Amino acid sequence: MLGFIAGLVIGLVILGIHRRRYDAKLRRLLYRLEDRQPLSTLGYGAQLASAIAEQQAQIKTLTEQLQEFRQLIKQAPVGYLQVDEENRLLWCNQRAQEFLDIEQSDYAQPRLLLAIVRSYELDQLVERTRQTQAVCEASWTFNSISTDPFNYLERPAYPLQGYGLPLSNGHVGVFLENKQEAVSLAQQRDRWISDVAHELKTPLTSIRLVAETLESRVSPELLSWVERLLKEVIRLSRLVDDVLNMSNLEQHQARLEDEAAIDLVASIHAAWQGIEPLAKLKQLDLDYQGPPELMANVNASLMHRVFYNLLSNAVKYSPPNHPIQVRLSVPAVPQPMDPDDAYILIEVIDAGEGLAEKDLPHVFDRFYRADPARSRKESFEGAATATDSPEIAKLSSSGTGLGLAIVRQIVESHQGWVEAKNDPETGGAWLQLWLPGKRLI
Repeated sequence: MLGFIAGLVIGLVILGIHRRRYDAKLRRLLYRLEDRQPLSTLGYGAQLASAIAEQQAQIKTLTEQLQEFRQLIKQAPVGYLQVDEENRLLWCNQRAQEFLDIEQSDYAQPRLLLAIVRSYELDQLVERTRQTQAVCEASWTFNSISTDPFNYLERPAYPLQGYGLPLSNGHVGVFLENKQEAVSLAQQRDRWISDVAHELKTPLTSIRLVAETLESRVSPELLSWVERLLKEVIRLSRLVDDVLNMSNLEQHQARLEDEAAIDLVASIHAAWQGIEPLAKLKQLDLDYQGPPELMANVNASLMHRVFYNLLSNAVKYSPPNHPIQVRLSVPAVPQPMDPDDAYILIEVIDAGEGLAEKDLPHVFDRFYRADPARSRKESFEGAATATDSPEIAKLSSSGTGLGLAIVRQIVESHQGWVEAKNDPETGGAWLQLWLPGKRLI
């Protein structure tokens, strides 16, 4: 009897220990399943069963949401594709299949994206997104190429805009947008503006000739009205000329004519000489900082137009007795270009009131006008009346809103880019032009 009782006690002790260990395991499972305190009114087994049921309900809800999102992406009006860490295509929606000419069987099993879609731009966008782990954008013209030499079909090329998004485990998602309609609308707009400008050029020239003839024949009390008419006709003529120049630049954007080796420093000073009469009236000098000579292979007349527009803009918005700073350098590591190459950097800084933050992204857009505080017409009225120079009258009159747009168009045709900031020292506008170093001589 004593042995039986001793064995029973030992068995109960062992059972209690196992029970406590079991309860501890259940408690840990409860904490891992969800962040909540165990309820003392229910056993750990009942609580675990309840938690498992809740987790299963959440999994079911998440699965349904995932299916809804996938169905939504499948029917979305934009293309979407996803690749894994080895750049293999995992899935794409119907719109992406249409954009990239992908067959359903092409990604039934994961295959290399470049083997399915012969687009190096898309492959580079995916790789750049994976390396930077940030949202990246790219624009290119997609040409569908058939991999079957016996079934070659001529397919149309159209512009695409891609947005790469980094995902977990090295995966990358890419949204695609067909920009053909936007490009067509922009071309129609530009063609319409160009046609209107051509039609306006002849009557404006006739009106200007009539106004110039009347200027010497009307009575003194009517002279101010004729001068006002002539000034507005000149402004409209400038606008028409700028529109035609923009149209011509866009038509020849892909190729530059008459490239030659020129000295950028000499071109800057030559542009300053055309603006110097107005600058002298405001006691403005050119403060050039850079090498005495820098040869580059560019279009001389177009680059002169760039410097002329930038310097005239700086003179127009600078207060008297402040120098116009121009810096020319060859920095080694600009962004967002390849850091292994050299680049030509041209900076033009004035001492005006600067540009509002809301205007900085748009100053190079055509017909965009910055805040009126940036305009100082009153500072030019005295300068314009002090001399009869047509160059000064041209500079002192209100702009057309196309000067900086022309600058951007010319710089981009040289494979460069432009930026607008406010100088922290002078507080004025700080315009930067980047040209690829391959143009250095």
